[in-house]
Amino acid sequence: MALISLTNVSKTYPPAERGGERVIAIDDVTLDIEKGDVYGIIGYSGAGKSTLVRLINALERTTSGAIRIDGRDMTALPERDVRRIRLGIGMIFQQFNLFNSKTVFNNIAYPLRVAGADKKTIASRVDELLSFVGLTDKARNYPEQLSGGQKQRVGIARALAASPSILLADEATSALDPETTSEVLALLKRVNTEFGITIVVITHEMDVIQTLATKVAVMDAGRIVERGDVFEVFSNPQQASSKRFVSTVVQGVPSRDEVLTLRQRHRGRIVTFSFRDGDVSQSVVFAELARANVGFEIVYGGINDIQGQVFGHLTLALSGAATNQEEALTNIRSHITVTEAGL
Repeated sequence: MALISLTNVSKTYPPAERGGERVIAIDDVTLDIEKGDVYGIIGYSGAGKSTLVRLINALERTTSGAIRIDGRDMTALPERDVRRIRLGIGMIFQQFNLFNSKTVFNNIAYPLRVAGADKKTIASRVDELLSFVGLTDKARNYPEQLSGGQKQRVGIARALAASPSILLADEATSALDPETTSEVLALLKRVNTEFGITIVVITHEMDVIQTLATKVAVMDAGRIVERGDVFEVFSNPQQASSKRFVSTVVQGVPSRDEVLTLRQRHRGRIVTFSFRDGDVSQSVVFAELARANVGFEIVYGGINDIQGQVFGHLTLALSGAATNQEEALTNIRSHITVTEAGL
């Protein structure tokens, strides 16, 4: 049984003005998230990602459909039971949402006080979390005295305070610079691996999914248009919106316009070789070209690493006798996908 299960979930809002059309934010979404997953939900602004995460922790109610957390239907429970389940769901935000009037210690302690924990338990747990996020020396500081990355570390510690089984991260790195983003993503990975916490990551940043997530769902206009293992979706996206996202971090097969530009800059036959983990390596392809006495120059593309799995596309300008090129390409096609530019 999935830890988080959405079945035919929809969320609509009333028209913004009289006579207008109702707004469909979530449109018949069905999704299962297993215990231990780091599940990325990606999509452009307005795709419905943030609405979906608010439905998961019942900050908003569905218009139709069911959401089950560990088998319990959040859409059918009274508010007092929902609040109890919500204690097991931590949340971190883009803008940190810290209490500016409270110290770092008291920000982290807040969920524990709400849950009725005693002072000794609170002190022990906060000290443990400050050590985990690397902010032991900041306990008495206030949020305004912290950098953005430090604020998000406090946000993560606060979200972990009540020992949740689920952590929801809504654009948690969007306000951070690249170096700090890498540090926060490494910390979230530790949250998952060391504590076994299931993480749902809402983001429009493909690099976040590439680095952190194990599975991914692509949202567009309130619907999930593609889902699956991160490597599979990145290396072979099927839907147009998925392909647009993947292109932000992966240079794929060049478009016709890009081919025209390449032909203006490079002589030779323009051919793209596509590699996936388990295929022959680039060195084998290059060796085959050299064996056939075919010259080559890399003119487009790149190879990507998704958590230890490699894929990518390399476009080469080939030179040499046409018969030699055909011989080499025939041999290479038996191992990997070869795309003739413009065809």
